[in-house]
Amino acid sequence: MHFGKNLQVLRKMAGMTQEQLAEKLNVSRQTISKWEQGEALPEIEKLLELGKTFNCSLDQMLREQMDYSSERYSEIRLVTVEPFRYISYVAISREPEEDALAHVGRWAEKMNMERPRIIGWDFPQVSQEQRSVFHMRGYGAALVLNDGQETGGIDAEICAQGRQRYVTITLEKVPGEEFTVIPNAYKALLTYTAINGIKERYDPSIIPCFEHEYVDGNGTQLMDVYIAVE
Repeated sequence: MHFGKNLQVLRKMAGMTQEQLAEKLNVSRQTISKWEQGEALPEIEKLLELGKTFNCSLDQMLREQMDYSSERYSEIRLVTVEPFRYISYVAISREPEEDALAHVGRWAEKMNMERPRIIGWDFPQVSQEQRSVFHMRGYGAALVLNDGQETGGIDAEICAQGRQRYVTITLEKVPGEEFTVIPNAYKALLTYTAINGIKERYDPSIIPCFEHEYVDGNGTQLMDVYIAVE
């Protein structure tokens, strides 16, 4: 059972102190502390109140492991991404991330872009046969163009996206752990939006979610994960 740690994660995502949560539930701060430390469990009535407060199910609070509060993840934040233009490529294969990112990387080289900004996202339009028989997945990658930049003869449609709000989180990417830390980052963002009453935005004119990998000044491989919101 992961209730104590999960409660602490949910409370912090909601921007609440132990005192504020205690007041809302009509219990003492010491009671909240005991719950978070795993020294006690709330009665069912209080569990139901907690579920309503944080907009999550009892199963999520009691059984899921909300381990996206470690030092590997940054604080979640709301950002505004300014308008940008891009060209994109989708790969459906057994290693779609590598294939799509490599393809777009070659575009950047052909266009002599020294520090290209490349973003990517899961591409869900994969058939059942491709998934179950051939073990394929889909991934899209996009090369963000500089102001006024053209494609230089590359046969790709230039798309444009307007100013858009996103919730985002930064994670440290460790080889071999991508299939754990990246899905957890998305879970963290979805939990944050649910707790704070923020609506996700799905619109064909925007990229609803994407990832951006880069290396910081210390040589650490980082990734920003974004989900579009109203």
